[in-house]
Amino acid sequence: MRELGIGLIGTGFMGRAHALAFRNVSAVFELPFRLTLAALADADPQRARHCAEAWGFAGHHSDWQQLIDDPKVNLVAITTPNHLHYPMAMAALAAGKAVYCEKPLAVNLEQASAMCQAARDAGVVTRVGYNYQHNPMITLAHDLIRDGELGEIISFQGEFSEDFMANPDSPWSWRCDPDHAGGALADLGSHLLAMARYLLGDIEAVCADTQTVHTQRPAGTTQKPINVDDQVHALLRFANGARGTFSSSWLKHGYKNHLSFEISGTRGTLTFDQERLNELRLFRAGQDGFQRLLAGPDLPGYAAFSPAPGHQLGYNELKTLEVHDLLMALAGSHQGGTDFEQAWAVERLATAIRLAAHERRWVRLEEV
Repeated sequence: MRELGIGLIGTGFMGRAHALAFRNVSAVFELPFRLTLAALADADPQRARHCAEAWGFAGHHSDWQQLIDDPKVNLVAITTPNHLHYPMAMAALAAGKAVYCEKPLAVNLEQASAMCQAARDAGVVTRVGYNYQHNPMITLAHDLIRDGELGEIISFQGEFSEDFMANPDSPWSWRCDPDHAGGALADLGSHLLAMARYLLGDIEAVCADTQTVHTQRPAGTTQKPINVDDQVHALLRFANGARGTFSSSWLKHGYKNHLSFEISGTRGTLTFDQERLNELRLFRAGQDGFQRLLAGPDLPGYAAFSPAPGHQLGYNELKTLEVHDLLMALAGSHQGGTDFEQAWAVERLATAIRLAAHERRWVRLEEV
């Protein structure tokens, strides 16, 4: 069995989630590789050493380029702030290594396009961390729509809201810098855009409005201006003829992970909320009320973690399912997941939404 060395850059929340997924995937799936946690990198040498030891990585670096150059690393996982995705991914691709990058792909479409072209030129497997799509219930939703259970799709209503920036006294961070991040649209909304495309296909045109509610935030003893969106609302026109609404906010009190959608067709309606990620609600025309569809071992992926329905999967299981699909793609077995090409399409859509909001008009995707 061939050995596959994992190199992880970043030790924050997402770094830990990736480390857990790489450790767990071998325990729940039969793999075509023998995984080794080859190296970890963090700019803080002490933290790099501590996390490498705690998470089971054989080596550690304070310079991410050294991790990419490490001959024991075959797959580079990038979990850093958004502005670092571009230089790290480009260096890894130049080294001919597979790349697993957190979302969003880049801070602007120009960078995303360059990363996409570099991935094509390198001919390596790439994936971007849109892990919510790996929920077995989302696969079920996709299949129900594909198989015509809802009839002809006519509408999509989607929202992804949280409240981690709702307090105006929450301190300024890199997420508030447009050169480093992209506001609620990039941080949360990109997940929903990827989800909408996965379920219903391409979006042809958008009209949008963005707002910065808290125009400054504390940074030490001073206040720094905020130049990214706090909330976004958009109208969507899908290529299949459906119409849709999209909203995203990181100011919405009471919501912790409200990635939700309601999809209606000529024969029924389907709803989902990530805060109840183990169920769907389905209404078929002619029946009384919504039917609750509960996750269970009959759905692909679920049984690897639990043999019984109702015992539920969580966030880290979704990340493990995403890693499993990545590894199967590396083995040459086509699996699901968002590669750099698909992630570029999400960035293009986000760019169109920003343009539509700025120019206060409908924008066709072909313009971007």
